[in-house]
Amino acid sequence: MTSSTAPTRQARLALTPNTSMAGLLDGAWWPYSRDLATELLPLVEALRDRFGRVTRITANPAPWPVAPRKVPVGGYAVHVSWFTDQPPDTMILFSYSLGRCDLLVIPPETEPASAARLMAAASAPGNVHTTGTLMSEEHETSRLLREAGAPEDAWETDGGASPQPPLRPHPVVGARMIYLAQGMRR
Repeated sequence: MTSSTAPTRQARLALTPNTSMAGLLDGAWWPYSRDLATELLPLVEALRDRFGRVTRITANPAPWPVAPRKVPVGGYAVHVSWFTDQPPDTMILFSYSLGRCDLLVIPPETEPASAARLMAAASAPGNVHTTGTLMSEEHETSRLLREAGAPEDAWETDGGASPQPPLRPHPVVGARMIYLAQGMRR
């Protein structure tokens, strides 16, 4: 548990804008550690203006080494319900008055570029992808980027540069894209 005098870090959080385009997720959260007792206070404070006072959360216990039933946040406790059938990268937060907030939870050890892509995808208005789909797509994107960079890295150490084919842009989640041949682009 953190002391009341210890400074808390700001939550790394991306929320879907308030629009009429509802999606499956309300955004993404990238905690600094797997210590829920430490990480929950900044998250709850960041959500207070939009979702009200968070009173309960549900999560899968697999990513969290310690699975407390209650977590103190300020002057009250947030009740935690653990469900092994809930996706491990999903957290649902319930507010006393304004309903619920479904978040993609990005593992703390995720590379910053990968986390940024995941946060953007999860907070896109009208997102229709599940947390599992977003995580598997990002895993594939990261793999492709690593493979595309490997030959150049090897060549750079020899004192030259190899020409790299341009990477196709990663499609926006929920958008339909048609790739055009190189000569057909504007």
